[in-house]
Amino acid sequence: QVQLVESGGGLVQPGGSLRLSCATSGFNLDYYAIGWFRQAPGKEREGVSCISSTDGSTYFDHSVKGRFTISKDNAKNTVYLQMDNLKPDDTAVYYCAADLRVVFKSCNLFQWGYDSWGQGTQVTVSS
Repeated sequence: QVQLVESGGGLVQPGGSLRLSCATSGFNLDYYAIGWFRQAPGKEREGVSCISSTDGSTYFDHSVKGRFTISKDNAKNTVYLQMDNLKPDDTAVYYCAADLRVVFKSCNLFQWGYDSWGQGTQVTVSS
C-alpha cells in the first residue's frame, strides 16, 4: 500500500527554521519524482519544490528559492524539506506528493504532475 506521511510542521517565529519529513512506503523512492506543495487558507495549492528521480535535480518556486532545500534519503525512504528564514507568507499546510505513473522522470511543480498525496502538516510562521 502506497503511503506518504508528512511530519515536522509546527509554530515558528519569522526568521526561524523547520525541517519537514515525508516518510514514504509501498514504492521505491529511487524511481519516482517527489514534490512538496502548500496550501494557505483561501488560496490555491501551489508547488514549492520537487526532486527528480532521473538525476536528483531539484526545482524551487521563486518565493522559496534560496531559503528552502529539498533532499532525500533513499535508505530511509524519506524526503526532506529544509525551510530556513521562514516568513509569515510561508504559513500553510504542506503536502508531499509522488508521481507513481512514470519511473525516472524530471519533476515539476504542477499538481497534475502527481498522483499520490500525503495528508499534510501545518506550518505556522508567526511572532
